[in-house]
Amino acid sequence: QLQAVESGGGLVQPGGSLRLSCAASGLTLDYYGVGWFRQAPGKEREGVSCLSSSNDSTYVDSVKGRFTMSRDSAKNTVYLQMNNLKPEDTAVYYCAVLRECTIVVDTINRYLELWGQGTLVTVSS
Repeated sequence: QLQAVESGGGLVQPGGSLRLSCAASGLTLDYYGVGWFRQAPGKEREGVSCLSSSNDSTYVDSVKGRFTMSRDSAKNTVYLQMNNLKPEDTAVYYCAVLRECTIVVDTINRYLELWGQGTLVTVSS
């Protein structure tokens, strides 16, 4: 079955760290871009980051220097390492498997293969 599954969300204090995973089945993730998008309560969805099939990465300004993407080809999994988390990072995080990398929300459908189901990240003291 064609599927992407996120995991790794949870509750963390400001300044803490979390690693999100996006594990795929039914396709080989190395051949695609993988983007992370998030949606906070009452706010619009925004692009966070994307790791291309050539391992170029792009990040929205608000997370640069704090978030890092990587991939484990053997596990067919892409990760988002989130450090120095802030309350403003609280959101449901979704991974998207993309034919081309983008963090521009309005362009996602042009490249989209599939969405994951989302994982909740809560940053609070």
